Amino acid sequence: MASAAMSTLNLSSSPLTKQQLRFGASTLSAEHVSGFSSARPAPSLCCSSSHWRAVKLRPRRRPWRRAGNRVVAQASGYKVAILGAAGGIGQPGMTRDDLFGINAGIVRELVEAVADNAPAALVHVISNPVNSTVPIAAEVLKRKGVYDPRKLFGVTTLDVVRANTFVAEMKGLPLADVDVPVVGGHAAATILPLLSKARPKTAFTDEEVEALTRRIQNAGTEVVEAKAKAGGGSATLSMAYAAARFLEASLRGLDGDADVYECSYVQCQAVPELPFFACRVKLGRDGVEEVAAAGAELRGLTEFEARALEALKPQLKKSIDKGVAYAQQQPATVAMG
Repeated sequence: MASAAMSTLNLSSSPLTKQQLRFGASTLSAEHVSGFSSARPAPSLCCSSSHWRAVKLRPRRRPWRRAGNRVVAQASGYKVAILGAAGGIGQPGMTRDDLFGINAGIVRELVEAVADNAPAALVHVISNPVNSTVPIAAEVLKRKGVYDPRKLFGVTTLDVVRANTFVAEMKGLPLADVDVPVVGGHAAATILPLLSKARPKTAFTDEEVEALTRRIQNAGTEVVEAKAKAGGGSATLSMAYAAARFLEASLRGLDGDADVYECSYVQCQAVPELPFFACRVKLGRDGVEEVAAAGAELRGLTEFEARALEALKPQLKKSIDKGVAYAQQQPATVAMG
């Protein structure tokens, strides 16, 4: 994994704090991950960190700043570009539309920089609203003539991390044994945990399904509200863990490891009327190797899940269209060397 790990680029317009995350036998440096908070432990951070477990943090206070073409111009050969903590993060009372107004232009500029200087890189988009920023990234890459749908990812791993954690807590299961696929999008009601497909096979009452689904969908708001008492912010610790988990999976795929699967918001045909959809994908040397049994995952849904899937489609389609329209209205830019 070392060779791929050395070719990872972090793009952020905010100062970051270097940390280390330990996943079992392997250790990744979060210099490759955007969005870490160096704030002192507080109830608000505990709320964020309670959305994941079984990870050890070893802080090393070395903040740094990287942004746009100034960094990426030296990035030829990089294999992964991570766009996270770029621009605004959630604050109390802020909507996804508010975030779009802040982050859309920043994501566009950063993706242009990647296209100009590291066109073969895998692009991990973390900046919200992911439902719209990933389509923006796709349109920018198309305009630059370097779009490869296998290499563009909306990082929705945090939804899976939360689903796994909340199910493990509710059912008293070892967290390492729990895997809940989460499909759809990455905002509120577009997030659909498929609890009927959870492993190990677990029985839920209707009330538990509704409560878990609602909590997973609103977990980001839960953190924002908790952090409001400490000055504001969104899920930084749990998001950084989720981003690092997805990064590790990507690096394993790049190194040729077999059977590397994660849920991600990608271009696919899982739902024909939605050009982008979060589903389980198999990661390989070129990014998405296959959309792993997406059709099978969406077959045999419970009545609750089937209704939720139909309900999320118009909202997700609207977000996708908004991102595409924004990108297509922007003027073309000249590559910076």
